[in-house]
Amino acid sequence: MTEPAIAAVGPRIKALREAGGMSLRDLAERSGVSAPMLSQVERGETSPTLHVAARIASGLQLRLSQLLRLDEAGSVSIVRRQERRAGGADGHRYEVLTPPLPGQRAEVSRHTLAPGAATGGPGDPPMHEPGARETAIVESGALELLIDGATHRLGAGDCVTFDADLPHHFENRGEEEAVLLAILSAGLRRS
Repeated sequence: MTEPAIAAVGPRIKALREAGGMSLRDLAERSGVSAPMLSQVERGETSPTLHVAARIASGLQLRLSQLLRLDEAGSVSIVRRQERRAGGADGHRYEVLTPPLPGQRAEVSRHTLAPGAATGGPGDPPMHEPGARETAIVESGALELLIDGATHRLGAGDCVTFDADLPHHFENRGEEEAVLLAILSAGLRRS
């Protein structure tokens, strides 16, 4: 590992820890590395051994290669159409358009709903962390957003932003396929 990469690991650990809403004490408990040692690493006062870095990575729920950015090709990530993560069921298909990078605070996905399909149901628990926000843009068709006891009708070109930690789902009650782009911003940082 080069000298600049070693120097950059401290601020990266701090940014990932804070993005995950963890205190130094939280990460110390999760990783088995003392809070004072973590503080010194984050401030760049000391460089962790590979063993310590692996324990820190584990505490951040990352692989060591992700923490050290050994598996990243650079500062630009492109997700090709055929590489998208996809899923869905019962007339709802989705594709995640953004790459699964560590510490990423937003995700963009594209959802296609057949007539009568929904992204979830009325009794489903919230899928997103506290403080998460979602912005959805209807590309085509018509949808209804059911959230917090209210129904909002949306047509092609309409855009809605809401608290994504509330139970919610989209329904296509029309006769045509509907497509929406969803941008999910991670929850608020906790100290």
